[in-house]
Amino acid sequence: MRGPGGWWRGKSTPAKVETYTRWSFHLFGVTEVLAFGLQGLGLAGPPAGIWLLLAVCGHAAVTMVTASRALDWTRGRREQPVRMMCALAAVTAVIAVATLAVGQYGPGGEDMETAAGTVFGGVSAFGAGTIALGIRDRRKMLALVGGFAAGAGAVGLLLGLSAAAALAVVLVVLVGGGFVSFTAAFSVWLLDAVYELDAARETRARLAVAEERLRFGRDLHDVLGRNLAVIALKSELAVQLARRERPEALAQMVEVQRIAQESQREVRDVVRGYREADLGVELAGAKGVLTAAGIDCEVTGEVAGLPDEVQSALGWVVREATTNVLRHGDAGRCVVGLRMAGGRVVLTVRNDGADGGAGGPAPGRGGSGLAGLRERLAAVDGTLEAGPVGKGEFRVVAQVPLAAFDVSEVTA
Repeated sequence: MRGPGGWWRGKSTPAKVETYTRWSFHLFGVTEVLAFGLQGLGLAGPPAGIWLLLAVCGHAAVTMVTASRALDWTRGRREQPVRMMCALAAVTAVIAVATLAVGQYGPGGEDMETAAGTVFGGVSAFGAGTIALGIRDRRKMLALVGGFAAGAGAVGLLLGLSAAAALAVVLVVLVGGGFVSFTAAFSVWLLDAVYELDAARETRARLAVAEERLRFGRDLHDVLGRNLAVIALKSELAVQLARRERPEALAQMVEVQRIAQESQREVRDVVRGYREADLGVELAGAKGVLTAAGIDCEVTGEVAGLPDEVQSALGWVVREATTNVLRHGDAGRCVVGLRMAGGRVVLTVRNDGADGGAGGPAPGRGGSGLAGLRERLAAVDGTLEAGPVGKGEFRVVAQVPLAAFDVSEVTA
């Protein structure tokens, strides 16, 4: 079973930010109850204070639901929750007016009036700020908060508040509602930016694959294009010579056979170069790509003298690990080390900020990266270990024995 930590680590970075944002808005509802409901209860005392607390709790529940649905709307998962926003506006208006009226005309004296004023301002501010979450236009958000503030002041004057007290209510609703509205707008902007960056990262990975396919296709075209054109011309010439029973037709067909065999060899060379990875080039490329992505990358070790088969296998480990650091983690630092130990060459790739790590997909995700690397290493009797080490770190260790290779030039 996956514990709470596994549930959190299994989320992508955008999903983590969205979860944090969603629960932050839920926390606003809790803050409303603690800051205004309990304060009203303490000032008014039972039974009036209990009714104030229950009213604030009901309003907080409606704000939580509205915030959740509005956040879903900003992510494009549902339609704009207009009905829920209108319901919150109505609940806010009813609770605010009722509490202020009870404070002005009900029993309880000055303490009750203070408690009612506190609940009135808090409910109005949180109501306005939460409704603003369901609005994209910033001018409309400001107009909404200003309207709530002006309405609160007008209701206060109608219910007998002095001009100074009504102005204070306007300022409280304006500042409180403006703060919640600004927080909502900033949170949505930040969440959208995180999702856009994640989409850009995926697009960059797809473009890299597409670029590699284009390179491979271009190389094949360069190799085969000219040779196939020559083969076609010589074959046509051989047909014409054969029809005339000229002995040169045989020479032309021999030449066609030679060119075809040469084309086969060149195609094999292209495919071999595509499938094999040069370790030195991969290490330099990993450092450049990770640095460009804002990840501090350190590369240590020497490649010189390692057999081509070993370099190819370890080069693929570096390539796959680098790709997964970019795609599956939120790394700030990555260390790639190459060393000799006990007649084996050991490659280590270690990164922080792992939700999946260097060597493979995050927990719970599918993927054939590790399996493919193990198959490549098995061809040179190598092994691969990958997994989390410490808190938020991931390590990939590839080892290849050198006993079966001529490594006279390699120094420990």
